[in-house]
Amino acid sequence: METVTLHIPPAVGLTDEQFYQLCIANDKWRIELTAEGELIIMPPTGGESGIRNSGLTAKLYNWNEQVNLGKVFDSSTEFRLPNGAFRSPDAAWVKLERWEALTAEQRRRFPPLCPDFVIELRSETDSLKALRAKMQEYRDNGARLGWLLDPYTPLVEIYRPGVAVETINFSFEQPPQVSGEDVLPGFVLDLSLIINP
Repeated sequence: METVTLHIPPAVGLTDEQFYQLCIANDKWRIELTAEGELIIMPPTGGESGIRNSGLTAKLYNWNEQVNLGKVFDSSTEFRLPNGAFRSPDAAWVKLERWEALTAEQRRRFPPLCPDFVIELRSETDSLKALRAKMQEYRDNGARLGWLLDPYTPLVEIYRPGVAVETINFSFEQPPQVSGEDVLPGFVLDLSLIINP
């Protein structure tokens, strides 16, 4: 099944609570809501995408266990961005001080913030154009670093505030490493992880 986009008329709309309940009632789907009111319904990922995504999250989690600088989130976490969109990156990290500033209720539901770091991993059903727009949205809403990983091209795009997107095309034989820079100090990801699931 492919991703489906439904247009919600402004007169109908969805409150935060209604969107939360819609997601809970349909938990086998990944559902996002754009700032423009489009409801995006994504099917579950296949096996290879699942292996890649769990590997990415594990690497990020293991790094964070060593440094204890923040909180790591998997692809099932929905964030309410400052522009009103509800988005679920494939992996995300939030600086500890920002996480601890949220109330218990905000932490329990869809955290009302944009992660400091996000990863979007392209799966077979994902449009590269749509993922690029989503990465730009994260950057516009406060993400300090973002990686768009495409194992099919293959390429990695690095998103940073206030500068042009850096694109690294690479070969399957020599995938590069990418650095967490000053956002995730000491975190380095070997992209062979996304090539050979």
